Amino acid sequence: MADPGTRTTDPEARVVHPIEQESFRRLRARLDTSHFPPLTRAVVERVIHSAADLDYASDLVTDEVALEKAHRALHDGAPVVVDVEMVAAGITRRDTVCRLKDAVSGPGLTRSAHAIRLAYEQVGPGALWVIGCAPTALEELLTLDAAPALVIGLPVGFVGAAESKAALRESGLPAVSNVSEKGGSAVAAAALNALLYHPVSHPESPSVAHSVPRAESHPAPEAQSRAGSPSKSKEKS
Repeated sequence: MADPGTRTTDPEARVVHPIEQESFRRLRARLDTSHFPPLTRAVVERVIHSAADLDYASDLVTDEVALEKAHRALHDGAPVVVDVEMVAAGITRRDTVCRLKDAVSGPGLTRSAHAIRLAYEQVGPGALWVIGCAPTALEELLTLDAAPALVIGLPVGFVGAAESKAALRESGLPAVSNVSEKGGSAVAAAALNALLYHPVSHPESPSVAHSVPRAESHPAPEAQSRAGSPSKSKEKS
């Protein structure tokens, strides 16, 4: 099995396609994200970009300090665990661990939950967990002493999704979540990709190019617990 910490690429080397650049330009024309701290802004924008859903600006919940620590862990090679292959398919610049094919359901245990147990046995503490499909996968993770670097908990559905994400926030674990029932594999992968694509600090070279679509520089206020609490859409002229 491949080392889950391999195949990480320097964000500086990423080439941004003109279509993606134009998409982010249009996003920023419709929504002011300049008040967000850098990593929060990166996550919010990439999630919105993946779903074409501006409401994520006020639905996502995260913390800039948690994102900073997770960003360092990710670029230092921490394992990335996903709940389903669809999430893995969206993370193209890092190998991931997904044990769903090996999992089986049982009394009181869904296959998705069993896959989380198997993944934890493989990677141990300190991983980044990206859950975009099954609420029971997130619920199972919360029962483990996983000591995650970050939990991206964005499962989708009418049964258990909002409740599992609320439980994640109540757990006090470093996390990206959202309040509503929406979510899914694409947005979960997008949140992780935002951290992968965000520039890594190079003290010996303070002037580094950004690997994400550029925006104007703005002073970053302190992180908000609800990512979009101060967010306002731009008024049409």
